[in-house]
Amino acid sequence: MIINRLIVKNWRNFQHIDVPLRERQFIVGPNASGKSNLLDIFRFLRDIAKAEGGGLQKAISARGGVPKIRCLSAGQDPEVSIEIHIADTSDAPATWCYSLGFCQADRKHCQTLLTHERVWREGELLLNRPDTDDNADPDRLIQTALEQNAANAKFREIGRFLRNVTYLHLVPQLIRFADAIQGRVIEDDPFGQAFLERVASVHPSTRRARLKRIEHTLKIAVPQFEKLEFIRDNRGRPHLQAHYSHWCSNEQEQHEDQFSDGVLRLIGLLWSLLENDSIVLLEEPELSLNIGIVSQLAPSISRLQKSRRSQVLVSTQSDVLLIEPGIDGTEILLLIPAKEGTIVKISSDMDYIRALLKAGLTAGEVVITRYPEQSSLLE
Repeated sequence: MIINRLIVKNWRNFQHIDVPLRERQFIVGPNASGKSNLLDIFRFLRDIAKAEGGGLQKAISARGGVPKIRCLSAGQDPEVSIEIHIADTSDAPATWCYSLGFCQADRKHCQTLLTHERVWREGELLLNRPDTDDNADPDRLIQTALEQNAANAKFREIGRFLRNVTYLHLVPQLIRFADAIQGRVIEDDPFGQAFLERVASVHPSTRRARLKRIEHTLKIAVPQFEKLEFIRDNRGRPHLQAHYSHWCSNEQEQHEDQFSDGVLRLIGLLWSLLENDSIVLLEEPELSLNIGIVSQLAPSISRLQKSRRSQVLVSTQSDVLLIEPGIDGTEILLLIPAKEGTIVKISSDMDYIRALLKAGLTAGEVVITRYPEQSSLLE
């Protein structure tokens, strides 16, 4: 399943979003336009749906409360709302629709209250809150039905789907200097501090299969690379070990603390694509990678996601990442800063972009290099 439509009101940079989504979706825009904030919508829904330690109040508190989330251009409208349509493919009718609205209870209290929560399955309304019970006991509105097993039996499939959303923005230094840092791992480990433990936790046969596929990609991308293995040291700690061929010796071995930033980030990126059949969020995956590797990321993402039937959302500022001729204009969400908050458009909905793509230019040549022109279209 994938999310094939996203409707949002008053979320951070965005006063309004209503866009279709594809299986592979690139998010582009200038600095501070809201690329990370858009990806965070999906992380927010995941945090609500968590089986353990989740829920609406915690998800909002972790983001600084409703005042930090609510768009500055919202005016007198206090509500923040998110609606997702879930379907088998981008072009299929929605099987599920989940809509959530919330606001701050009052200025004295940091508590958040639901303004609405609705669920449809194939057009049939299964849940419509506030309901009679909510009106009789308003304290019920501090929790979503999505986070309560006693209340979500009819649509538990949505929760299972959202709990599998994966975000990994691997910071190589957290792996390379793990022993020296010895810090507390942030919940869900978004920066890969416990990435090796994540690899170690997988069944050995599954782990070997995934590392073999990653190895195949590394052989293409990294000069003299030969083999990638999982090992444990004499203290039982997990490690990744790479073998390189050099002219001066038959084989040289390196552990992850000797890997380059680019190799570590690429391994983390590929692992994320292989471990999930839900939504994978990739934030600027081009960082630390050379141009040759970046130019192959889009086709690599496409190949790997098809084997898992996952949906991949990629934020990027790299024109090289978007040079693949197969990238369709509908696969690019263009974020355009404006006076009333960032506007989100499908790039092919803009006439001049559609014309240039039809003329044979790549998305990287057309979209990334034209931020000033895109902004001027809105003035």
